[in-house]
Amino acid sequence: MAQTDTDAGTGSDDTVRVWLVERTYSDDEQNLIILTYATLDGERYFRKERALTSFTDVRDTTAAVDVDDGNLGTVDDPDLREQYAAEAERMAEVHDPDDVI
Repeated sequence: MAQTDTDAGTGSDDTVRVWLVERTYSDDEQNLIILTYATLDGERYFRKERALTSFTDVRDTTAAVDVDDGNLGTVDDPDLREQYAAEAERMAEVHDPDDVI
């Protein structure tokens, strides 16, 4: 999918490209990984939770995903926004969107 708006990271009219900026393990749930993707400006994010059901369950984590605009949250904290922007830009510079991370 061609990227039409490189500043916002838009994949198409209805989707926005976001880059992996954080991978954490949930404290509340066992075997749950939380993947956080963000726009290049760090202002919006997408959170994806993944249960680790078995070692044979293969689900690749890619450097970027294209998500519906309505599924993005807003990053209100300026420090977190800056952190997300820096990491998203770094990921975009060194990885293709479909690279497995």
